[in-house]
Amino acid sequence: MERIAKFSPVTEARWIKDWCGAFEGTELGAEGLRVQAETLYRELKIPKRATAGSAGYDFYTPVDVCLKPGESIKIPTGMRVEMSDGWVLLIVPRSSLGFKYKLELNNTVGVIDSDYYYSDNEGHIFIKIINSNPEGKTVEIKAGQAFAQGIFVMYGITEDDDCASLRNGGFGSTDVVR
Repeated sequence: MERIAKFSPVTEARWIKDWCGAFEGTELGAEGLRVQAETLYRELKIPKRATAGSAGYDFYTPVDVCLKPGESIKIPTGMRVEMSDGWVLLIVPRSSLGFKYKLELNNTVGVIDSDYYYSDNEGHIFIKIINSNPEGKTVEIKAGQAFAQGIFVMYGITEDDDCASLRNGGFGSTDVVR
């Protein structure tokens, strides 16, 4: 197996900013969110594979999640990934949660490009999930439990590709006309 990437946490300052931004307006209030973020930062788990034969690196939720059908949540993972050129990280739901509950990613598949690591948001990976269960099942995921997985995939480019643009932004920043 070729070793092409390394996960690491974002800085604590980035984590606190993003956590508070993601849950702004909740009952905890600004100060409560900051305290919660500081505590959670020390407990963040680096994505890893469950078995030697697993292709996916599990991402873990930092807090308990309870989603009724139709509800969604954007989860800051606290993680970033540095990877070799020519590779991309695809984020998908854990197979068991998709199968049992029809838990999905809001954007179907997350695409983490190799240059995202160098973004001004430190390449912080967010994962937004939705409970699309037509049978009325509520999805409950405990803090520290895997809820999504990332799979590294090699990609190619066309022979006449002359793209030289550099990223300076997070989600949705690559469709900006340059």
